Amino acid sequence: MEQDEYKRLLEKYKEKVKEEFGEHAISKPAKITSKEYTEFKEELYPARYSWYEKAGNFSGEVLKLKVDASKAGVMQKDLDTCHLNTTPAGVISFSILAPLLVMVFGSLIAYALPVLFGLPSMFPLVALVAFGGLLMIPALRSIPKFMANTWRMKASNQMVQSILYLVTYMRHTSNLERAIEFAADHLDSPLSLDFRKILWDAETQKYSTIRDSANAYLESWKEANQEFVEAFHLVESSLFEPSEDRRLSLLDKALDVILNGTYENMLHYAHSLQSPINMLNMLGIILPILGLVILPLVVSFMSGGGSSPFISAIYISVLYNVGLPIGVFYLGKVILSKRPTGYGATDIGENPAVRRFRNVNLNLGKKLVISINPLYFSMMVLLVGVIIGFSPLILHSIDKNFEIQDEEGTFKFLDYICPPENPNCDIAKKLGPYGVGGTLMSLVVIAALQERD
Repeated sequence: MEQDEYKRLLEKYKEKVKEEFGEHAISKPAKITSKEYTEFKEELYPARYSWYEKAGNFSGEVLKLKVDASKAGVMQKDLDTCHLNTTPAGVISFSILAPLLVMVFGSLIAYALPVLFGLPSMFPLVALVAFGGLLMIPALRSIPKFMANTWRMKASNQMVQSILYLVTYMRHTSNLERAIEFAADHLDSPLSLDFRKILWDAETQKYSTIRDSANAYLESWKEANQEFVEAFHLVESSLFEPSEDRRLSLLDKALDVILNGTYENMLHYAHSLQSPINMLNMLGIILPILGLVILPLVVSFMSGGGSSPFISAIYISVLYNVGLPIGVFYLGKVILSKRPTGYGATDIGENPAVRRFRNVNLNLGKKLVISINPLYFSMMVLLVGVIIGFSPLILHSIDKNFEIQDEEGTFKFLDYICPPENPNCDIAKKLGPYGVGGTLMSLVVIAALQERD
C-alpha cells in the first residue's frame, strides 16, 4: 500500500511540474563534464589516441554493430583505463571496416602496380595483401588492450613517485584531496591525468567524497598492481589515526609496501624473461642473419623453375622485410606488456635550459638559427633519400636508352638487362638497374628510412 501511495504522489507531482515548467522539465540530467579536465586531457593526451577515437566513433556510426555483453564489458574496462572516448561497438566496427578497405584497395594496388611497370600480374601478392587484411581484424580488435597495457605500464613506472609525493604531503598536512592534487601537479602523464580524474570525479559529484573517487580508481589496479592499492589504502588509513606517531608510521609503511613490492615483482619478471628473450633473439637476430645466407639460394632455385627472379624476390622481400618485423614487434609488445612496476624516469626535456634541443637547430650564421621539428626534418630527409634512391628508375622511365658507362663499355653505372627467358628483349622490357651505381643509390633509401626511425 505504501508503495502504491508513493507512486500516486510521484505521478501527481510530475503532472504538477509539467503544468508549471513545461513538458521537458522532467528529463535525465545532462552528463556533467569538467572543462579543466577536458583541456588538460587535450594537452597531454597522445595524438594517436584521439585519431583512434575518431576512427572508432566514425566506424561505429557506419556499421552500427552489436557486441556481446561479456566481451563489451572487458573492452570497456580497457577503454576506460586509457580514457578513450569511444565504445566497444566502435572498436569492433573499426576492426572490420579498416581491413575491408585494405583488402579491397590494397588488392587493387597490388594488381595494378606490376601492370603499370610492364611486369606480369602477381596474383600471389594480391592474395598476400588479402591475407594481411584478414590478420588485421584480430590485431585491430586488440588495440584497446594494448593501449590499456601501455597506459598501465607507463603509469606504473610513476607509482613509486606518486606514493612518495602523497606521503611527503601527508606528513605535514593530513588532507587527502590536497595530497592528490600535489601529486598530480608534480607527476607527468599518464598518472597525473588519472589523479586529475580522481579530483574532478569528486568535484562533479560523480562520487560523494574524494575517498570514494579514489577507491573507484583503485579498483582498476587490483589485478595489475596490488602493492600500489595497498600503499594507497595505508595513506588513506593515516587520516583516521588519532596518534601522530601512528599516523607517520602508516605513511612510512606505505612507502615500504610499494618499494618492496616493486623489487619483488621486477625480480620475478627478470627470472621469467629467459625463454621470451631467447625466442625474440631467434626471430629478430638469428633468423635475419641466416636469411641473408639462405635467401639468395632460394631465389636462384625459384628462378631455375622458370619463374622470374624479380617476382620471386618481391615475394620473399615482403615476407622478410614486412612480415618478420611485424611478428618481432608484436612479440616484443607482448613481452613488455607483462612488465611490472618500475622506477619512473624524469624527462629532462621539460627543463627550459635544454628545451630548445628537442628540435633540430641549423646554424646559418652567428645570429641566425633555424629550429625545425625533428618529425618534419626527418620527413624531408626521407623524401630526398627516396628521390635519390629511385632516381635510376625515374631516369629509365623518362629515357629507356639512358645509361652511364665508360668509353669501352665494360663498366655500366646502371646496367639494365633482359630477363633470362627473353635474352633478346626490347629496351622497354629490360629489368634493372643491376649496376654498381644503381645498387649504391638504392642504399640511400635504406639510410633515409633508418634516419626516419
